[in-house]
Amino acid sequence: MGNGVKDFTDLDLWKMARQLRSEIYKASKTFPKDETYALISQMRRPAISVTAKIAEGYGRYSFQENAQFCRQSRASAYELCDHCTAALDSGFLSKKVFDDLNALSISVIKFLNGCIRATMTRQQNAKKST
Repeated sequence: MGNGVKDFTDLDLWKMARQLRSEIYKASKTFPKDETYALISQMRRPAISVTAKIAEGYGRYSFQENAQFCRQSRASAYELCDHCTAALDSGFLSKKVFDDLNALSISVIKFLNGCIRATMTRQQNAKKST
């Protein structure tokens, strides 16, 4: 991948998604205990999936597979946005925390969109050079 990237943990995208995951865990710790197997679990699963799919896509050697895992990661980030809205509506998140989580989620989504576009461009360029 170049630019000093030796592992998926070197990717700026993965680092941003890791921050999102960490913030989701921190915020969900304040939820009522009876939400442990409900909204807390529903929020943590896609937060984990966002970083896991980035890592899994990194491990693939096909442009199509890499882009597909980025799309799956993006879908998990959108799912997370909806869960954050549910947490706000339920009074489990303050408007400020919601806004911060939502902004970080949208940043991850935009970054993923850029990675998908770049991957597809690299695929097209690779086809042209063969």
